[in-house]
Amino acid sequence: MANILIVDDERDILEQLPEIIQRWGHQTFTASNGFEALKVFEHHKIDLVISDIKMPVMNGYELLQKVQEIDKQCVVLFLTGYPSLDSAVDAMQSGAEDYLIKPVNFDELKLKIDRSLARTAKIKSVPILRGLNWILIILIPFWLILGIIVAKLLR
Repeated sequence: MANILIVDDERDILEQLPEIIQRWGHQTFTASNGFEALKVFEHHKIDLVISDIKMPVMNGYELLQKVQEIDKQCVVLFLTGYPSLDSAVDAMQSGAEDYLIKPVNFDELKLKIDRSLARTAKIKSVPILRGLNWILIILIPFWLILGIIVAKLLR
């Protein structure tokens, strides 16, 4: 279960998406602009942000930058009702995980959420695996000595 923040200035999106994403087993939070989104970020651990690109006051690119300053591991997916090649390229270059076009295809959205969260989980597990590798390396001499002692006792 992940905490997902949905940021959009369209009321329909803020009413429809949380309900659907909750059915997929995630907890959702909503914000109608970037400033509200940052307030939610202050009070909750957010794993993934789904944000509109064009919003009044603070656009999606500005929100993405602020989110990355707060939590580099938080994934951001962009939504747009104004698709263009330039905006897709800009979204990816600015650090967005992916780019979806409104109206949202829910199967595609679920796939992108699942892939993004799986990738984030893998990235988070790397330091743990490195730690386990070091523990195993450190314990090798202990096990060798223990093996020698057991071998001598069994003779």
